[in-house]
Amino acid sequence: MNREELTRFIPKYGDELLEQQGVKSTLDLTALEERLSKINGIGSKRLEEIMAVIEAFLDIEQEKIYYGF
Repeated sequence: MNREELTRFIPKYGDELLEQQGVKSTLDLTALEERLSKINGIGSKRLEEIMAVIEAFLDIEQEKIYYGF
């Protein structure tokens, strides 16, 4: 398996595992960050802050799913 195949396989495998746990799909944070960076008025510093909030929120949500909150 080459790098390109592995890059496609890992998120797909992760999605399958999450689906088994009742989660719809993963969120591509890199793609989200790229799209947010194109919004006028959002510089690199603000983008870092936004991504930190999103990542923290996703961690909290994942804990809720894992621990059944």
